[in-house]
Amino acid sequence: MNPSSSSSSECFKPEPPAPDPKEDAEEQVEGRSRFHLPRFLGRGPGSAPGIEVADLGKMTSGPGRVVVSCIDYAPGEVCAVDILDIDDFLEKHRPAWSSVRWINVDGLTDMKVIQALVAKYDLHPLAVEDTLNPGTRPKVEIYPGDDGHQARLFLVAKMISMEKKGLHCEQISFFVGKHTLLTFQPTRGDVWDPVRQRICKTGSRIRQNDVSFLLYALLDAIVDQCFPVLGDYSDRLEDLEEEVLLRPTPGVINRIHNLKHELLLLRREFWPMRELIHGLQRLDHDLFSETASLFMRDVYDHAVQVIDLMETYREVSISIMETYMNAMSHRMNQTMKVLTVLSTIFMPLSFLAGVYGMNFHTMPELETGWSYPWIYPIGFWTLCLSIVCGMFVLFKKKNWL
Repeated sequence: MNPSSSSSSECFKPEPPAPDPKEDAEEQVEGRSRFHLPRFLGRGPGSAPGIEVADLGKMTSGPGRVVVSCIDYAPGEVCAVDILDIDDFLEKHRPAWSSVRWINVDGLTDMKVIQALVAKYDLHPLAVEDTLNPGTRPKVEIYPGDDGHQARLFLVAKMISMEKKGLHCEQISFFVGKHTLLTFQPTRGDVWDPVRQRICKTGSRIRQNDVSFLLYALLDAIVDQCFPVLGDYSDRLEDLEEEVLLRPTPGVINRIHNLKHELLLLRREFWPMRELIHGLQRLDHDLFSETASLFMRDVYDHAVQVIDLMETYREVSISIMETYMNAMSHRMNQTMKVLTVLSTIFMPLSFLAGVYGMNFHTMPELETGWSYPWIYPIGFWTLCLSIVCGMFVLFKKKNWL
């Protein structure tokens, strides 16, 4: 992105996220979600808390490219750039006209870039450790700046999205200063393109407010992104319910269990977000304005709606599973009912066949020359058909068939 002024509405053009070769190489098991349980990747027991700037220099960088972008804006001007040389960028100060600077880091693999940003903006070691640990619970922390570090708000949020390979959850870390907001995310691609477009729009509310209002806008986009995800689950639940009622198959139970498992994990990841937003809504701090607190109420309402929908869909998935079990039990009962009726109908026929099959010399039918071609077949089969028809009519009248 090239620098541009507020007179141009094309200062930001969303780019598709770069494909991750590691993810493309992963083998996906059919019927399973990519939304796995997080693992805590912290250091061993007894290690010193936090990660200092010097520790970052000793850590090994991973594969992948780190993309850093910066947006400076004020009510009358905006400038958005992609940072190619992090050292050259950090040597320069924020423009005098800029009221808010937003630095976004896509990728946590290049430790040199992370170290340079941590050193420049004096980020707290405890917050840096939480940023690099993907299993951190959503939370908000206040670092007052009385221990040699600058006063900042530190937040951890979860950004949930639906991809082709399944549900994806990504941890986002926020560092809020007086005029600067830093965001760190493990991979490239997010849900903030509409926010960037609003920043580039002249007269937008974001450009009229401080950095805490930008934080509100980003969190609002994260929460609102959950509604399309839940809409996808709603469609899948409707399809599963229709399939269970019309044509239940053994493969459906796996899909129901998979969806129920995803909703459970989704709830576990998003539930702390409500506490995070509720804490920001009631936060009394110089770095968080009253305007942002007021608008945060709307985000809290949306978070409550998301959790309610998650609970509802989870209950629906349990209900569908019970419906499937009842449908399979009903099908089994119907099968046993038909087999029982057939066995009951053939019981008297087997009795008659057994009687006529006994070897008695005094039976009248056996002494007559034409007993078999006339008396036996006609009399026997007539009796058998009469019994079958009579039992069939009786079962019909009693609604057993």
